This record gives sequence, structure tokens and C-alpha cells, in this order.
Amino acid sequence: MGIIERIKEIEAEMARTQKNKATEYHLGQLKAKIAKLRTQLLEPPKGSSGGGDGFEVTKYGHGRVALIGFPSVGKSTLLTMLTGTHSEAASYEFTTLTCIPGVIRYNDTKIQLLDLPGIIEGASEGKGRGRQVIAVAKSSDLVLMVLDASKSEGHRQILTKELEAVGLRLNKRPPQIYFKKKKTGGISFNTTAPLTRIDEKLCYQILHEYKIHNAEVLFREDATVDDFIDVIEGNRKYIKCVYVYNKIDVVGIDDVDRLARRPNSIVISCNLKASSIISLNLDRLLARMWEEMGLVRVYTKPQGQQPDFDEPFVLSSDRGGCTVEDFCNHVHKTLVKDMKYALVWGTSARHYPQHCGLSHRLEDEDVVQIVKKKEREEGGRGRFKTHSNAPARIADREKKAPLKQ
Repeated sequence: MGIIERIKEIEAEMARTQKNKATEYHLGQLKAKIAKLRTQLLEPPKGSSGGGDGFEVTKYGHGRVALIGFPSVGKSTLLTMLTGTHSEAASYEFTTLTCIPGVIRYNDTKIQLLDLPGIIEGASEGKGRGRQVIAVAKSSDLVLMVLDASKSEGHRQILTKELEAVGLRLNKRPPQIYFKKKKTGGISFNTTAPLTRIDEKLCYQILHEYKIHNAEVLFREDATVDDFIDVIEGNRKYIKCVYVYNKIDVVGIDDVDRLARRPNSIVISCNLKASSIISLNLDRLLARMWEEMGLVRVYTKPQGQQPDFDEPFVLSSDRGGCTVEDFCNHVHKTLVKDMKYALVWGTSARHYPQHCGLSHRLEDEDVVQIVKKKEREEGGRGRFKTHSNAPARIADREKKAPLKQ
């Protein structure tokens, strides 16, 4: 029996098992078994050379955004309108067969946009090159899930299920669970919050399913069984997702209003043009992408000169951090040792300028001037000198002219 058949068999057993207090331990063990099998399913076969042709795209710019959706929902048209890169679009499905990159220039930054082939149900099992498509999405900073506003609501649930099956967690934060394997000492279980959806016995059973008998576990929040399994696996990617409903020109205004009010959703139309320059609500889509990615532009100010507003340094919480120390590392790796303090102008400063240290968190469009430490003169200065510059021997010293009488 293959891995896919074993997963389907366990899912069928979970579907026919009643959910109550007596079966929660059994269901927890079944969830752990499915997670282990799906991890094995994602491992590349022995002797393979990695991803397929056209999917190896070098990272470029200050952020990466991936377009994911079913075939023929308007991903290629959206890429063409946002970046100017031509991506073939036709009335038949699976027009795009490889990963096509483009670059969005927005707010003095460069954002890489990837047009991925359409995925179908069962993509997590390898259907329709689904594994390669989802692997590229894992390396992105933001996922734009493009949906057809005229289709059923089940498409969004199917895509979310396929992405979660391969370890992508959309619009979720990592659970506050500390887990560390040990060589000896057994299992140490502690909690700082009351647990209502999992208990110590169930944690022990899940750890035994993974053949872990020595570990340290600490719950800092009321987490679920799935959260604990994600922490044990350690290969989950927590990524932000924006649901983009395209083709709103073919549905009624009531449906458009209902879709626009959903959380993390935005409605657009690539065909209906609100003006001769942009499509309907495309500017709002760019603003939402900028807001979700959380990019921070930092401008530099040389000492005694005006700030340089031409080329900002772009920081991000997902790519290193947004503190003064991260900014110094972004400029040069030795700047942290040489920095004495930083002068900051902008929304993060309480007054202009503010003297800040390495831990100060920068905000968008801040201006930073780094003040370096002065090199110390050996032996002190002035009357605090510990030695003289005169020659050591008296015979070598310069003789002064005799005084005139």
C-alpha cells in the first residue's frame, strides 16, 4: 500500500469516528500518523534532481509574492497588468506551464511577482505538478490566492486545504509552544496557561507515535492538537495570504459587496477598466500588498549633509528585522561594532533627532544617521599623557640654543 492510499485510509477512519471525550486520544494519534505520512510524501524521491524545469527562479528585489489559483482565473493577466511582463493568456486552461517572474516597482521598492501554473484538487499529492508549484509558494513572503468571483465558494476551501496539506499555514502565527528533544531524562511537560483542547496524556501519546521518549514541552497558550503536531514536525511555513476575487464585472453588486467585506479579501477586475490607465481596484490591491508585506524604507543621512531620498534601504520583519542593528548589518557587517549611537528622524522618534541604540525599532520612511566611535589616541591627551614624544636618550634630544644675555 502506497503513502497516498494509507493517508486516504486514515482519513476515512477519522471520518467515521465519532468525536467525543473518549475518542479524542485516538483521533490525536491518527492526526499524528497523517502528518508523518504527508512529510514522507513531500520528500523528493531518491535519485531525483529537484524541481522541474522553469520552477527555479532566483530571488530578486525586496520581497516575493506568488500568485496561486485554479486554472483560468486571471493570474497571467494580473501579472501582465502589474509588472508589464508578458504572460500568455488564453481561453483554455493550463495556458501557463512554468513559473513566470515579473517585477513590481512600487514606493521606491522592487517586489518580485511569480505567475505559477494553476493547481487542481489533489495538488498536494503531486497531481498537475502541484508539488513544484507549492514549493515555490513556500519561498514567498506573501501569497495572492486568485479566485473567480463567479464560481462556487468551494474553490477557496479546496485551495486552502491543499496548501495546509503540504505545511503552509495561511494567516496564522506560530503557536507559543516550546519543544526540545533531549538524550535522557524522559518527557518534561509544563504549561503556563490552562489547556482546554489538549492534555498531558494526549501529548505523551503523540510523542510516542513519533518515537520521542525524551523531550521538554512547554505550552504558553491554549493550543490544539494540530498546533502541537506542527511544532514537532518543525517544517511548517506561516505565511500571509490575500484572497483576490477577480472577474467582479460578471456578478451583481450585492455579491461584490459581500466578497469585499470578507477578512483578508479584495475584489478586482482585470477586464473592466475604471480608466485608461489602471483596471478596477488594482491600486487598492497594490496598497494591500504593501500593507501585508510590512516593508520599511529607511533613508540615510551623511553627517553635515542632506538626507538621500533616492535609494532607500528596505527592511522587513520576515527578512532580518527592522531595528537599528538590522539596518547596520544591511549597510555593512562591521558597522555595528563601530557605531556609537544613531540619530533618527521620523515616526519612530519621540523628538527630532532622537539618540537611539541598536534595539530601536524603525518605521517606514525614517531617516537615520549613524555616528561612529572616535579612535582613541594611545597614552591619553594633553596633560594626561603617560609618555612624552621626546627621544628616550638624552643624547638624542635636540639641544636648545643658549639664552641671550
